[in-house]
Amino acid sequence: MINEQQVREILGKLEDPFLHKTLEQTNGVLNVSIKEEKQHVSVKIAIAKTNTPEQMQLQMKVVEVLKEAGASTVGIRFEELTTEVLESFRGKATASEAHDILSPLSTVQVIAIASGKGGVGKSTVSVNLAVALARLGKKVGLIDADIYGFSVPDMMGIQEMPVVKEDRIYPVDRLGVKVISMGFFVENNAPIVWRGPMLGKVLDQFFRDVEWGDLDYLLLDLPPGTGDVALDIHQALPTSKEIIVTTPHPTAAFVAARAGAMALQTNHDILGVIENMSWFESKVTGEKEYVFGKGGGPKLADELRTELLGQVPLGQPDWTKEDFAPSVYDTEHSTGKIYLEIAKSVVNQLEK
Repeated sequence: MINEQQVREILGKLEDPFLHKTLEQTNGVLNVSIKEEKQHVSVKIAIAKTNTPEQMQLQMKVVEVLKEAGASTVGIRFEELTTEVLESFRGKATASEAHDILSPLSTVQVIAIASGKGGVGKSTVSVNLAVALARLGKKVGLIDADIYGFSVPDMMGIQEMPVVKEDRIYPVDRLGVKVISMGFFVENNAPIVWRGPMLGKVLDQFFRDVEWGDLDYLLLDLPPGTGDVALDIHQALPTSKEIIVTTPHPTAAFVAARAGAMALQTNHDILGVIENMSWFESKVTGEKEYVFGKGGGPKLADELRTELLGQVPLGQPDWTKEDFAPSVYDTEHSTGKIYLEIAKSVVNQLEK
């Protein structure tokens, strides 16, 4: 009958499907137990990412090699490598591994912008935060992941289309932000009537087949709510930070708490809350009118045990025909300055 040392040697030669390092190199063979009378081998293995097709392929290989070595039956349990172990390999990642968004070795900071309901200005926040980060000198990408309600290209005044070369999609660069959206691939603003699995494949393409290049931050403008698309994205990304957008209205904040709960349940960290449409300031009198009430943002931040990143007033950017971007605030605009402060807060959190 095969012994424990032989099991460890055999499994140690297999590769972690994400790190492309042997299980011996990652110390991924955590436990081995053998029942000689039944010729049964049980193993516990740690890999970079669990509950994936790659895990299933490795599982089949483990069973195959252990049975070839003499085991009659094989039991396997998988768990994920610790954050410390992943960080040690992330520091040694090749350029391609570091830029593969879905790789556990990726050095790109992914920030998902979420809301509990539509109409709270989540896409406006996504666009302006991305532009503000670019103004701070960061390399920024933006995925318009709101497949049914795509709006980012129009909001940013994008006229060009992505270029496809050798099966790679090159995003449109606008205002220092690399942008990809379903809006680029739909003619005449046609409605999307696909079902969930088809949408999942599109989003997978946005991660895998887009030539993002060297990025510091990748922002995702998520669909509102906690539906299939949002859940698929949460599960696909190895690590992600999240910002929750709400209005001051108590009901909006109550609904937004569900989006925050989803982030926590999928082990994603919440960076903070942005309260949009916080007030309307009269250009005549300078007085603030709290059109949607008060308190929703601070209350939500308190409930999610996170910070209030900023409060953004209700208003409209100034724009020119020469540089048309109907939803982007200029650097010198008072609201543009608010977004810049929010961006600085995000950078401080992620790079401290």
